[in-house]
Amino acid sequence: MLLEVLQGTEAGGFILIQDSVNYCGRHLLKSCINTALKREEVVHVLGFEVSQEELNDGLDRTSAQRLHFHNAYSDPLGWTGNSPFTVHQFTLEDISTLLKQTPQAKAVTLVIDSLSWILRHHDPAAICQKLQALKKGGVVRAVIGLLHSDLHQRGTVGSICHLATSVITVAPGTRGLGAFAKITRRTKSGKLMQDEEIFSINEDLTVTIQSKRSHPGSTPMNTDESEVDPTANLTFNLRLSDTQREAKEKLPLPFVFSKEKKSALLHPGTGSGRILYEPDANDDYDQEDPDDDLDV
Repeated sequence: MLLEVLQGTEAGGFILIQDSVNYCGRHLLKSCINTALKREEVVHVLGFEVSQEELNDGLDRTSAQRLHFHNAYSDPLGWTGNSPFTVHQFTLEDISTLLKQTPQAKAVTLVIDSLSWILRHHDPAAICQKLQALKKGGVVRAVIGLLHSDLHQRGTVGSICHLATSVITVAPGTRGLGAFAKITRRTKSGKLMQDEEIFSINEDLTVTIQSKRSHPGSTPMNTDESEVDPTANLTFNLRLSDTQREAKEKLPLPFVFSKEKKSALLHPGTGSGRILYEPDANDDYDQEDPDDDLDV
């Protein structure tokens, strides 16, 4: 599923790469950028954490004209007054103006490196609203963001993950073999799909899936082991013997009629009892006007 998320970014999608101090997700982020460039998309990067030279290292140089780096690394807070982009400009209006300054095709992918920088200087609720506006506003085709989950509260991380259509949580692999990725993908119908994979990133930033990790708690069943009987050491018997089971099956249920009883009820004999009622003169029984005694 990891390759499907990286290669098939759908319109209006929001891919969130979630890492921690144990494993950096920037190489996977650069792999997403490289994949988008190979799809001949225009990629705009809001770079807060690394320089343009460090980000471009390893990327496809033949597609450099479609990669636009907006430098928020040198002066992210705008203290010098001449920063190309600051953390306070993370709004739909400013991003739309920024994208219009460069010639581009219809397919535009916005990369945020990283959302943690923005969340440190903005209210998380406001950032969620701006991300939702970017998804629905039609300014960009897709949004790819990097989030350092161990720098924020669990509620903040959960709110950002709820907006994402795909969440990739990365962690170091066991015994130093590759890395572990837990992928949660939400389809357009609202269905959630989850998978866990062991992957590695090559020098050309391509992703190789090494294996799929079994889900936690799912262990293979051993058919050779004898089944444990939970009623073995009880002081009373919960099982029925063959004689008891046969007697239970022959016992008629109280509300189930036998054939003889059904026949007797449906076809009563001549000697069956009947109830005859003749109204008395004091009954004042009037079939035409049953409310005549009300004097109305």
